[in-house]
Amino acid sequence: MLQRLTLLCSLLLAAASLAAAPTIYKYTDANGVVTYTDKPTRGASVFVFQDRMVEHLEQQVHLDVDRRSNSAIFTARNELFAPVEVELRLSGLSNAAPGTPQSIRKLIPARSSVRLLALNAQKPGQALRYTQAFKYALGNPGQQPEGYLYPLPWVGGPFRLSQGPDGAFSHTGVKSRYAMDIAMPVGTPIIAARAGTVVKVENGQAAGGSEASGNFVRILHDDGTMGVYLHLMEGSVVVREGQQVAVGTSLGRSGNTGNSTGPHLHFVVQRNTGMGLESIPYRFSQPVQSLPNFAVGAQR
Repeated sequence: MLQRLTLLCSLLLAAASLAAAPTIYKYTDANGVVTYTDKPTRGASVFVFQDRMVEHLEQQVHLDVDRRSNSAIFTARNELFAPVEVELRLSGLSNAAPGTPQSIRKLIPARSSVRLLALNAQKPGQALRYTQAFKYALGNPGQQPEGYLYPLPWVGGPFRLSQGPDGAFSHTGVKSRYAMDIAMPVGTPIIAARAGTVVKVENGQAAGGSEASGNFVRILHDDGTMGVYLHLMEGSVVVREGQQVAVGTSLGRSGNTGNSTGPHLHFVVQRNTGMGLESIPYRFSQPVQSLPNFAVGAQR
């Protein structure tokens, strides 16, 4: 069964790398085996891959506004175990004191609050009006990545690369362009490839699931980069947010959760480049062979 899944996953990824991006179809046969193909098949539906990652940081990054008769005080509150860059923009200002900035950007350290702005009325007793927009991004853009060779973040194998950096199927967005997908059986032990602090975990997504990334663990490293381990098995994550981990610490088990074409680990390293996370290049400390491109009879 694993060989069949690997073959199907490879065929799908290889076909997606051709010059004209094909339509991908998904169907389940009489034996319950899910198959992906670029050939229209009776009973199949079009498979749409969503290259996104939802972490629901709105539950841990907040903008608190203390509104008074002649003023409004804006404070950013960060409950995460990692710094967060925030940006507050004000538009439609009316009766604001001269010199009031309409945009302010600050770094909020982990587990802390920082006052962003005190907005005061120019004419006390008259209405102070404004429209606010608040954005945030994980990480400190002022830190620079250090050279690091990542040990393989799993136990067992050998396993092979089913999609590498700039993979035409799904590694196209800024958050995942340098990610690597490693085909492996569900339940393979996943371990930390670099020491750091666990920032965010998701552990309750079933196979398929409602979020594209499935279950995952995000770890902040000393140089400000973050390693993310995605599509983990439901209920398998054994670390908690705020926990310090060393190289080799058990994180969970591989799975097939989220918007995944087959059992694999999606591993990506990201950093904040200025109000946004971006995938950055990295290397494993030992070679990982690629799966063959069955669509054209060559090696990827």
